[in-house]
Amino acid sequence: MASTSASTEQIPVRVFGGPTALFEYGGLRFLTDPTFDTPGDYQVPGGQLTKTAPSSVAPAALGHIDVVLLSHDEHPDNLDNSGRALLADVPLTITTPAGAQRLGNGAQGLADWESIELDRPGGGTITVTGVPAVHGPGAREDVEPITGQVVGFVLTGEGLPTVYVSGDNASLDLVKQIAERFGPVETAILFVGAPRLPVLFDGALIVLDSAQATEAATILGARRVVPVHYDSWAHFTEGRDELVAAFTNAGLVDRLDLG
Repeated sequence: MASTSASTEQIPVRVFGGPTALFEYGGLRFLTDPTFDTPGDYQVPGGQLTKTAPSSVAPAALGHIDVVLLSHDEHPDNLDNSGRALLADVPLTITTPAGAQRLGNGAQGLADWESIELDRPGGGTITVTGVPAVHGPGAREDVEPITGQVVGFVLTGEGLPTVYVSGDNASLDLVKQIAERFGPVETAILFVGAPRLPVLFDGALIVLDSAQATEAATILGARRVVPVHYDSWAHFTEGRDELVAAFTNAGLVDRLDLG
């Protein structure tokens, strides 16, 4: 298990809607799953996804982005048309191995527990480690042929707090594996929203619900939880109210940072 970070200063995180958040870490600016399209419908295998609200910021207002952490490239609620356009202007996109092949343009794929070292502007490095995620109920070998490969990320560096970005993960067992290697974490950016689609897995959860997010926070020993991926799309079945209720009931509401 990793030792407690030398730094207890919380990193700044801005959440823009859906799975998209911007945070500064070790002198670099990271963006998660970029989605900036206006509301509308997207056709996907077996049905349709509907975006119901715009991002709270336009891509042009973000400023320079050093790295995009992309949990997966195959679903429009994680990478939409505007997000794809933005990738062309970002020096590095880190995603799944298969996604990196599809995206090209220097995208870097990370397998489970594989790491990449990034140079910090003031010297030193940041380590980004790809960590396992599964986008639905059950074993990965059963889920991935249906919803695709997904990756989460853990960021570490000398004197820096440990940050976990879950991606579209529905497995608390995988969270336990991550905690065993990296816990406790300072900030957990958890993809939540309890999304369900009737055509997938008989309507079972394909990402954590609010109650599971409290369990993940406890498993990780997270000092702060920043939830994303719980608004702006019709297939998200839980939102802000459910998150606040779940964290309040678990006695963890002081850790919840809704931005």
